[in-house]
This record gives sequence, structure tokens and C-alpha cells, in this order.
Amino acid sequence: CTMSAAAAVFRGLALAALLVLSPAGATRQARRPNVVLILTDDQDVCLGGMTPLKKTNALIAQMGITFLNAYVPSALCCPSRASILTGKYPHNHHVVNNTLEGNCSSKLWQKIQEPYTFPALLKTMCGYQTFFAGKHLNEYGAEDAGGVGHVPPGWSFWYALEKNSKYYNYTLSVNGKARRHGENYSVDYLTDVLANMSLDFLEYKSNFEPFFMMISTPAPHSPWTAAPQYTNRFQNVSAPRNSNFNIHGKNKHWLIRQAKTPMTNSSIQFLDNAYRKRWQTLLSVDDLIEKLVKKLELNGELDNTYIFYTSDNGFHTGQFSLPIDKRQLYEFDIKVPLLVRGPGIKPNQTNKMLVANIDLGPTILDIAGYDLNKTQMDGMSLLPLLRGDKNVTWRSDFLVEYQGEGYNGSDPTCPGLGPGVTHCFPDCVCEDSYNNTYACVRTLSTSWDLQYCEFDDREVFVEVYNLTADPHQINNIAKTIDQEILEKMNYRLMMLQSCSGATCRTPGVFDPGYKFDPRLMFSNHGVRARRFSAQPL
Repeated sequence: CTMSAAAAVFRGLALAALLVLSPAGATRQARRPNVVLILTDDQDVCLGGMTPLKKTNALIAQMGITFLNAYVPSALCCPSRASILTGKYPHNHHVVNNTLEGNCSSKLWQKIQEPYTFPALLKTMCGYQTFFAGKHLNEYGAEDAGGVGHVPPGWSFWYALEKNSKYYNYTLSVNGKARRHGENYSVDYLTDVLANMSLDFLEYKSNFEPFFMMISTPAPHSPWTAAPQYTNRFQNVSAPRNSNFNIHGKNKHWLIRQAKTPMTNSSIQFLDNAYRKRWQTLLSVDDLIEKLVKKLELNGELDNTYIFYTSDNGFHTGQFSLPIDKRQLYEFDIKVPLLVRGPGIKPNQTNKMLVANIDLGPTILDIAGYDLNKTQMDGMSLLPLLRGDKNVTWRSDFLVEYQGEGYNGSDPTCPGLGPGVTHCFPDCVCEDSYNNTYACVRTLSTSWDLQYCEFDDREVFVEVYNLTADPHQINNIAKTIDQEILEKMNYRLMMLQSCSGATCRTPGVFDPGYKFDPRLMFSNHGVRARRFSAQPL
């Protein structure tokens, strides 16, 4: 049979790599672990997003560890993906939304952040061969930012999707050259294309260097196009009807309150259909995982390879009468799956520590033996948790931040709401707005399971949830929570919003080492002091 174009590229580049490697160096490097990161797009964990992935559960979760409290610092694709690549909170990498103007794959991002992403360090400082396939950042390939000819530093093999997720009729950057795909399932369905490219890489890569692979699938992002063999699956499945489904978001930010309750029958039918289609697209991801693990095992490399599985953000389907999207501060949008298997990880474990996607970069660099003190990353290495080390000192809180998007003009479907809204549905329910801009402290300690959020709007609106008593975040307790806790959380939020590197890892409000001086809240230390009880809630 003839060799595929991708396989030919891999074989040629791999042979070139062999010529520049010294045998002594190669032998020494080969012992270091390999790493695979699978990143899905918009896959929730709170609403059953992992349920269809039976093979993934068996091959990764049951063979390793499942993190039960894994989060993203921003519930939107581009800021979250930038956090994965840089190990930084959005206020430090400055990607605030999915637009070029919001720094998504902009020239500024390419100049300031890309040279210091963890894949760049893996390749240049640790001698890893690196492979990327799939969706990168939402504006990757934009003409104003270098087009598909731009290949970010740090990638030996680059197969990146132009712009946002699609399943057919897309363009890939193949090491900087545009390759157009059509709508023939057998050669164009993107999830399967990514699987085949990954297998080709594992077949033809150099065996003298450790490798890092990042496989970023379109699933389960819209337009939710399933492979033909899966289009009839889950016909009796509907979105979960939990206690925050199709209810009015009372005592919440105005954007949540404006949602029509109860939802129309057409909205419910739409979101149920979307929920089924999302599951259908994930079945191809499940197949990808199975092929990948089998190939690693066939190569004799599985036992020396860490495999991470996660998503860039969660999703909602009808919660607080919002039909479908992400972007909001609630658990269903900020919580994601995180499964890991690899050397030294005991099978079938769960871990309740509070982890975030800013931890992935530090973890993978730590696995590669890189000194994390040389980075400016905000996250922490998960390696002690993966190994099961005893008496690990860990965080009890982290920062969530989001800058809302909106149009200057009125949305044609919702002229009554005026300018500044976006992502509106035909029945005039909008999922985002300019002043849907917020920051939160998400706390998980031995005594508290709490979320404190402030909106950057004229009200300085506050939402606070005790998730021990109210796991679905129905009751905003901002007006009733103890004033001292409110003040401490406010101060902690200000500190995290101005943190960088090690200062992002200081003790949280409920940690023994936490220090609180109310006088500092009104001092001139570079972060904005806020009022507590005077603002309308």
C-alpha cells in the first residue's frame, strides 16, 4: 500500500532528526517519560459529559487517576487554552476572549507568550520531539496574525486547524502549509484525521528522543457533526433535569435573570438535541483514545507514557434557563474532566484536591525534569499528587476571571435589550454581554466549599455560594453570609487578581497560614479596593 502524505512527512522529518542525535545523548534521553495530552472542546463533567466515553474510562480513568475537582480559570475556549499553554491565569497571559482584539492568537500573543509556552520549553530545553494536531486557538490562522503559515515555536510537527472547531470543510496548517479538507467521511472527518495523524507520528517518529503529543479534538463543540455510524445513538437521551434546570436565576447577575423562564418547548427540544449530538461526537474521541493506547502498547511505549485527558471548559444545557453555551461562573461551565495514567500512578484512583488547567504545563515540565523555578507559571505541578506523595501542601483556592463579549449595536433578535449583548437565541435569551465581566475565588478547603464572585459593572454585583449546602448554586448568599468572611474573600480576590507566579500560590482564606489585615484593603498596593455591603445585590 502507498504511504500517506502525513506519514511521508513524519518519516522524512524523523530521519532528519536521527542524523543530528548523538547515540549517547539519545540513550540518556530515551529513558525520560513521554507525555500525551488529549484536549476536547466544550466537554462538561457536571452534566454527564464523560458518560459516553466507555473506552476512555477503561483505558485512562481505571488505569490511573481521576481528579474530581478540576477547573479552568476562564470558561471560554481561547483564554482557557492560553492558560494550558502558558500555565498562567488570564490576567497574566492577557487573552481575554475568542477575538484577535481579545489577544486570541494575536501578533502580541505570538511575540510575548508563545516563546515561553511549555511545549516551547519541552522542545528547546528538554530535547522532546513535539506533535500538535487539532484545534489550537480560535483565531489561529487569521490573516491579520500571520495566517496558517505561522507555526508557533516549540512544535516539531504541526497539524493545526484554521480557526474554530469543524468536522468537515476545514483547512489545516501542515507545518505551515495550507491543506484543505472536504466532506468525505473516510478522509476528512476531523476527529478521525487527528487519530490517523497521531498514529502516523507514533509509527515514524524518532525513537531516540522522548515525545510530547497534544491532540485537540473538535468534539463535542458545535456544529456537533457525528460520524455517520454514530448518528442514531442515544436517541432516548435528554439533557439532565437537575434542580437548576429551567428555573429562574433569582438573585443573580442581570444576564442570568433576563433568561425567559420557563423555556419554550422549542428551546428545550433544541438543547436536548444538542445534548444528544454532543454525546454522538464524543464516540469518535473514544475510538481515538482506544487506537492511541493500542499503538503505544504495540510500540512498547505505554508503560513509559503519561496520558492526560481534559477539556478547555464545561458547558450548560438549560441551567437557569440558559439554553446552551459556556462563559458563566457556575460549576457546570468552569469544572472539567481530568484523567491521568502513567508511570508510578496507581490504577483506579480518585483525588479531591483543587486543581486547574494552569497546572498542566508545570506538571508536564516537571515530568520532563525541567526546573519549574525557571518559569513564570502561576500553576503547580501535579506530579506529587500523581505519585501519591504523603503530606503534600496544596492550594485551597484559585481564581476564575472572564471578560464579557458584546456588540456595539443591538442584537437583531433582541433589540429590546439594547447594545452590548451577544450570543442571543431567537426567543431573546442572550448568553453574554460586555458587563458579564467577573472574577471569582473558588475555595475548597476542609471546612468550606465556597465561591465568591464580583462583577465589573455599575452595581459591582456580588454572588456567593455555599456549595456544601447548595451544590447547584441556586441561592446567592451574598446578603446573608458572615461579613468577616465576605471581607476576607473580597481581599483574597484582589490579591489573586494581581498575583503572578509564586504569589498565586499563597495560602487561601481558610488555610492555617493565611494572614488578613483589613487596613491593607484600602492601601495603595496596586489593586482596586472594593466596597463590601454598600453595593446593591
